[in-house]
Amino acid sequence: MPSLSQLAASIKQSEIRIMSVECEKVRGVNLAQGVCDTEVPLPVRRGAEAAIEGGRNSYTRLDGVPELRNAIAQKLQRENGITVDPETEVVVTVGSTGAFYSACMSLLNPGDEVIVFEPFYGYHVNTLLAMHCRPVFVTLGPPDWAFSRAALEQAITPRTRAIVLNSPANPSGKVFSREEMQWIADLAAKHDLVIFTDEIYEYFLYDGREHISIATLPGMRERTITIAGFSKTFSITGWRIGYAVCDRKWSGAIGYFSDLFYICAPSVLQLGVAAGLLELQPGFYQTMSREYGVKRDLLCDSLRAVGLTPSVPQGSYYVLADASRLPGRNSKEKAMYLLKETGVASVPGAAFFRPGGGENLLRFCFAKTDSELRDGCQRLQQLRAAVAAR
Repeated sequence: MPSLSQLAASIKQSEIRIMSVECEKVRGVNLAQGVCDTEVPLPVRRGAEAAIEGGRNSYTRLDGVPELRNAIAQKLQRENGITVDPETEVVVTVGSTGAFYSACMSLLNPGDEVIVFEPFYGYHVNTLLAMHCRPVFVTLGPPDWAFSRAALEQAITPRTRAIVLNSPANPSGKVFSREEMQWIADLAAKHDLVIFTDEIYEYFLYDGREHISIATLPGMRERTITIAGFSKTFSITGWRIGYAVCDRKWSGAIGYFSDLFYICAPSVLQLGVAAGLLELQPGFYQTMSREYGVKRDLLCDSLRAVGLTPSVPQGSYYVLADASRLPGRNSKEKAMYLLKETGVASVPGAAFFRPGGGENLLRFCFAKTDSELRDGCQRLQQLRAAVAAR
C-alpha cells in the first residue's frame, strides 16, 4: 500500500491540540489551548451579521476585502507607526498561521537556515520544517527570557536567510525590549536577513510594557514582514482572520500563495473584523489589557500556591511554570498527572523546546472567562492533597 510522504512522517501533531482532546475526555478545565473563551465585541458580531444579511458571501479579492485592508492600514499607522498602502501592501489571510506559511513559501528555499528564539511556538518551527528549512535556535533564559547579542550573532551563518520574532511571545510571554529589537535589526541589516515578526499578542501587555513593531526601526520596513491577526484581540480564534504587511516587492507572492492554499479568508468575517477595527475605541484595548493582567495574577498566584512556580509573563496570555515537583519522567507525563489529579489541562513544556528541553515546564493559558479561570485555579488546589498522599 502507498505510504505517507517523508515529510508527513516527520511532522507531529501539536501537543496543544492533543491535551485539549485529553481534557475533553475528563470534562476538565482546558488551560492548554489558547482558544480565548471571552466575549466577542459587539461591533465585530454586528459587522459580520450585517455582511451576511447584505449578501457579502462570495469570494473576495485574494488579498482581502477593501474595507478590511483599509482598516488594517489605518490601525497600523495609528497604533504601530507603520505606513502601508492598503491596495498593494496588505494581504488578508486565513489566520496569522496562514500569513506565516504564505510568507515562508514566498521567501524561503529548501536548505535555508532560519533563526528562532527558544522556547518557540511549534507552528513556526513545523512550518519551517515543512519548507525543508533548518531552524537554528537562540535560547531565551528564564525568568525574564533574556538573550545576548553575541548568542544571536553566533547563530548566523552564510546559509541564514531569516529571523522569526514573536513579541509578545508564545509560550514565554516575553516582550522584546527596544534594545533587543535594535540588536536584531542591526544584525539583520549586517547580514541581509528577512524578519518574520508575529505580533498577534500586541495588545496583551502588562506592568507598563511597550509593544514595538520592528518594522518601525530605521531601515527595517523593507526587510520585515509584519504578521498579526484578530483571533486573540477579538476572541474569534475560529474565524481565522489574519494578515501580512510588507513591501509590495513581496506582497504579491504572499497573496498568490495564500490564494493557492486557502482561496481567501471568509468574506463576511473579514467585514465583521473591519467593523470592529473602525468602531472600537482605544479604551477597549486598554481595558482588555487590564482585565487580562488580573487573570494573569490570579493564575500565577494559584500556581505559586501549589508549588508550580511561574515565570510571570510580560505579555501574551500564557504562563510557563516549573513542574519539577510533579511526578513523571518528562513534561508529558507531568501534564497527564496534573490532568488526572485536578482536571486541569496544560501543555507539556517540551512542545516549545528542542528534544530534551522543557521537560520540567508546563504551559497554562489564562484566556478564559473569569468563572472558568477561577474554576481551574480552585481545581489546582487539589494538587496539594495529591502530592501529600504520594
